Amino acid sequence: MTVQNIALLPGLILIIIFFNFFIRIYNKLVMLKNNNEKAFRNIDVILMQRADEIPELVKIVSKFTEHETNMLTNLTKLRTDFLNAKTVEEKIDNANEFSKTLKSVFSVSENYPTLLSNSNFLELQKRVSQMEDKIADRREFFNDSVNLYNVGIQEFPNVILATIFGYKMQTLFDVSPEDKKYDGIQF
Repeated sequence: MTVQNIALLPGLILIIIFFNFFIRIYNKLVMLKNNNEKAFRNIDVILMQRADEIPELVKIVSKFTEHETNMLTNLTKLRTDFLNAKTVEEKIDNANEFSKTLKSVFSVSENYPTLLSNSNFLELQKRVSQMEDKIADRREFFNDSVNLYNVGIQEFPNVILATIFGYKMQTLFDVSPEDKKYDGIQF
């Protein structure tokens, strides 16, 4: 080995360390982004199942509640909006509106004893309630993934690569203020 080759060795080692460091950061950002997208897709599956239940719910409820057509029309519109939503933010907003409207449908159903005694309605109400529980569980996992992603793209030196590659902060799947409101137990 010549003196010139030995002098180049530290520079070569530094270049290898730099590229290794760069590759690790890039791979971490890709992993965080993909985990974030996977977490939302897991919610999306349940949201789609819930949207698929809406035509059946509208059909059953409309037989009993001719006066509640505005609410049922809104529910149908929300389903269409969900199916046409392109971004995660649009789907999150739609899902929150869906939850609020479904609560209204089920609370209005209390005014119709024959509806409440209908086995199809009760089974559908049970399925929708189970889906709401699954959505809540997956929302928590999604928000954890979003939080890790947002922290990951803001940490130094990750922020440099995240900016270069166009990584943007993601929105948490929040619960609306109406859903947080507690009016006490109603008898």
